[in-house]
Amino acid sequence: MKMPAPDAALIARKGEIVRALRRIVPGEGVVAEAADLVPFESDGLSAYRQAPIAVVLPETTAQVSAVLAWCQANGVKVVPRGAGTSLSGGALPLADSVVVGLSKLNRVLEVDYANRCAVVQPGVTNLAITAAVEAQGFYYAPDPSSQIACTIGGNVAENSGGVHCLKYGLTTNNLLGCELVLMNGEVVRLGGKAMDAEGYDLLGVVTGSEGLLGVVTEVTVRILPRPQTARAMLLGFPSVEAAGAAVGDIIAAGIIPAGLEMMDGPAIRAAEAFVHAGYPVEAEALLIVELDGPEAECAELTGHVRMLAAQRGADFVKTSQSEAERLAFWSGRKAAFPAVGRIATDYLCMDGTIPRGKLPQVLARIYELGREHGLGVVNVFHAGDGNLHPLILYDADQPGQLDAAEAFGADILKLCVAVGGVLTGEHGVGVEKRDLMGEMFDATDLACQQRVKCAFDPGLLLNPGKVFPVLHRCAELGRVHVHRGKLAFPELPRF
Repeated sequence: MKMPAPDAALIARKGEIVRALRRIVPGEGVVAEAADLVPFESDGLSAYRQAPIAVVLPETTAQVSAVLAWCQANGVKVVPRGAGTSLSGGALPLADSVVVGLSKLNRVLEVDYANRCAVVQPGVTNLAITAAVEAQGFYYAPDPSSQIACTIGGNVAENSGGVHCLKYGLTTNNLLGCELVLMNGEVVRLGGKAMDAEGYDLLGVVTGSEGLLGVVTEVTVRILPRPQTARAMLLGFPSVEAAGAAVGDIIAAGIIPAGLEMMDGPAIRAAEAFVHAGYPVEAEALLIVELDGPEAECAELTGHVRMLAAQRGADFVKTSQSEAERLAFWSGRKAAFPAVGRIATDYLCMDGTIPRGKLPQVLARIYELGREHGLGVVNVFHAGDGNLHPLILYDADQPGQLDAAEAFGADILKLCVAVGGVLTGEHGVGVEKRDLMGEMFDATDLACQQRVKCAFDPGLLLNPGKVFPVLHRCAELGRVHVHRGKLAFPELPRF
């Protein structure tokens, strides 16, 4: 993985840049000493590290605006950063960049139960939104495994999902509006509390844009009432192929669970040893199926799922009998990644999506690829929507193993595309999948996507080196411009 060559002249201007940022964000708002920059050198894709010129920690939208405007005027690159939990290198700094950290923008600004929404700043953690509304019987549906740490601004940037996205959708399906600061410092609002907004769906464009178009400084999200009943089922199978087939059967039967997750044998045993969730350690595959809604509906669907699982050879079935037990069932899945960290020196967490019907075929091929590359692999993923998260096990201290892990990961992602899937489900492209974009898009596709980048960021200063294998200058593509959240078309008549 190669990043753009740093601009030595920009790095040499560090003193000037830091002084200017401290005028905008005084006090302890700018981090510039080498030792203090270490926590910002990487994100969740921790195989790579790079210290930026400085980190600025604004506390208001006005400060974000002033920082971006100054950086654009002075040709300084900017890398937005939330909690740094990105697993695709989305918040990886550049040596000639300034990191804009949003952790101090961490307030819940408003909860509007009548309109079933909450207005929050980007540094609010995913789980904190639910904590702010649960006393009134509401919650925020998207729930990434890192929800205790990841922030809503990063969720918007990566269009994050979680174990309940099958029924309730990704971030984009639960987002009503946002405030966005463009690279020139202009502050725009997209969407709001209303169910829909006029004009082009720029909110949809920004969601999942990985910090390439602007910096989110406020987010309006949907909140939902808690379901009357929620039951989780553990279904153990003698093989991953049988479990994968059961997933297809459940969906084909018209059942849409709130969550439908799968773990293979090594993941089951690692998670059970870590959190003691009551998993069947002798099983080679485990489905966690959650059904929610009225009590009668849950009872009916639970019986139906039990029957479908039995037809595919499930030899372990357990249904939660209390809320505490339901949460315990999920605790192992939520802790699966750190649990695997206890059995492997290092691992890469991949992210690709495939048609559900291809699960048995793709899982079998992933194990074959592991043998070909000489590395172990553990599978934990969102089976209901085909979003795979193979964990590739390696030892970074062993020469060549990181390269082998990356080659194995690339083969998995190529496989996902080959069977009709996509490169990412929720982690984003970042730097991890950047050089694989050609597997999925041709030159015309990529050029069209880059024109959108140019409309928002003509100087290509926001999060450069991410998503696009080759980023062309805007003049080479033909440029449009966004002003006050609108695309300007001067050749059209004005009314």
